[in-house]
Amino acid sequence: MNRSPEPGTPSTLPFSLKSGLLGCCFLFGAAAAAGQANSPAPKAVAPAANQEQGARSNDQEQPQAEVSPKEARAFTRRGWVGYRDFGARGDGTTDDSEAIVAAHAFANQHGLPVKADNRATYYIGGRERTAVIRTNTDFGTAAFIIDDTEVQNRNAPVFLVGSGRQPFPLKGISSLRRNQEKIDASLPGPCLITVTDTSVKRYIRAGLNQNNGAAQTDIFLADRAGAVDRNAPIIWDFDRITEITALPVDEQPLTITGGRFTTIANRAESKYTYYSRNIAIRRSNVVVNGLEHRITGEGDQGAPYGGFLNIQDCANVTVRNTLLTGHKTYSTIGAAGKPVSMGSYDISANRALNVSFINCRQTNDIDDRTYWGIMGSNYCKNMVYDSCVFSRFDAHMGVANATIRNSTLGHMGINAIGSGTLTVEHSTIRGTHLVNLRSDYGSTWQGAFVIRNCVFVPAGGRPVSPSLIGGAYSGQHNFGYTCYMPERIVIENLRIEDAQHPEQYRGPAVFANFNPEMTDESYQQKFPYVVTKEVVLRNVTSASGMTLRVSDNTYLFRNVKLNIQ
Repeated sequence: MNRSPEPGTPSTLPFSLKSGLLGCCFLFGAAAAAGQANSPAPKAVAPAANQEQGARSNDQEQPQAEVSPKEARAFTRRGWVGYRDFGARGDGTTDDSEAIVAAHAFANQHGLPVKADNRATYYIGGRERTAVIRTNTDFGTAAFIIDDTEVQNRNAPVFLVGSGRQPFPLKGISSLRRNQEKIDASLPGPCLITVTDTSVKRYIRAGLNQNNGAAQTDIFLADRAGAVDRNAPIIWDFDRITEITALPVDEQPLTITGGRFTTIANRAESKYTYYSRNIAIRRSNVVVNGLEHRITGEGDQGAPYGGFLNIQDCANVTVRNTLLTGHKTYSTIGAAGKPVSMGSYDISANRALNVSFINCRQTNDIDDRTYWGIMGSNYCKNMVYDSCVFSRFDAHMGVANATIRNSTLGHMGINAIGSGTLTVEHSTIRGTHLVNLRSDYGSTWQGAFVIRNCVFVPAGGRPVSPSLIGGAYSGQHNFGYTCYMPERIVIENLRIEDAQHPEQYRGPAVFANFNPEMTDESYQQKFPYVVTKEVVLRNVTSASGMTLRVSDNTYLFRNVKLNIQ
């Protein structure tokens, strides 16, 4: 049935959007559905998505599809279900969200894949409905229009890739140590372990978005015998544990293929009311392949987005051959009472392990500063960009091990804090710095940087005095942890494209001036910084012909060993 226009919502889409997205309505699977033409389409009895649905690993209030035994047998014999089977029109104006929810509910109950009609355009309005995906889904070349101009619940995802397995508390574990190799637990199989100590605060942010920090938390993988995956180690000491849970890992891969999604952007007030009308991935071992997401309708104001692909509390997620879009940057008043630009993302990863983006790009110019960096992450381990063209890689509240290879990064470059090894190879970086250590979290990296066979285009070619490693540290703020620079930095076969530079240019520097006030021993840090011990340089050249030097701040980096080979 046709949707009823909601207040402030047009009953039809703008002609320009329609002409680009609407195709003819030949429907995939029409022959199999022909026998149902004279009977009501099956439907789903579905609870409304609640405020927290987007953040939960599993939602036990799953919708139940109502179908006749005859229809159920027909779908099972065919081996898949489609949205038309459950009443979707696919005409670009009828709200098909109920049919989409119903199709996935039936597919989940019967273990059947879901296939969209390749020529359909599915309109998804602002009602609070979430389709739970637990089986392979082929969106094909179908178009999906997600209208965020008038929504009931901005926190309710459109699709939730979930697990049928439920988390359970782990008993008898009262403490953990950094790099601990085994936990005292017998598990039903490989599990994601999430642990929290609310009595310890980490990531006490400084600057315009200052805050009081977050409870110490960690996520790691353990096998049936409790052995911790050494590639994703425990990164904190937990002298006290207030909560620890285990989520059994779905070992069978789930694939999501294709789909041409367009979000009609919200027009809400520009403040930190993030929209999560997205694909939320809360299941391990998921492959997303060939998806596209575009954005239209961004105006003079709007609330930010928490990632069209929102990956959380899971492991082993790979996104391939996918096209995404950067969001327009809006400003608001930050916690310090001053204007601040709001982060708005098409990719978000939180408490996730082994997340890879392979051969992915964005639709807009990676050097266009009117769009925010496309990606943000927190508490992740082993993140990979391979053959990607994105405006940014960002580890917000820490990453343990990250790799960027065969990629090009735009105006926001590489922003990171964390631990382990950051590897950048065979890539072009067009940010202000080759790597920027986020100053709002203490410019900290406890580990090493390895940079090989790269090209650095400072500030996308604008005239600047470049430094390879950016950051700032006053030594007067308690971030909730000791702050480190990478202990060892290895840079080999790097070309610095600094032909465009200001007058009185002294040549590129390894380190930015992290603290202009610290020029001699009279400056006292309340919270001392652990500075890099060694920088190894092999075949580093510059377009200006000038030699790489340590820093404008020779005192702060006076003990760094510069090893030129």
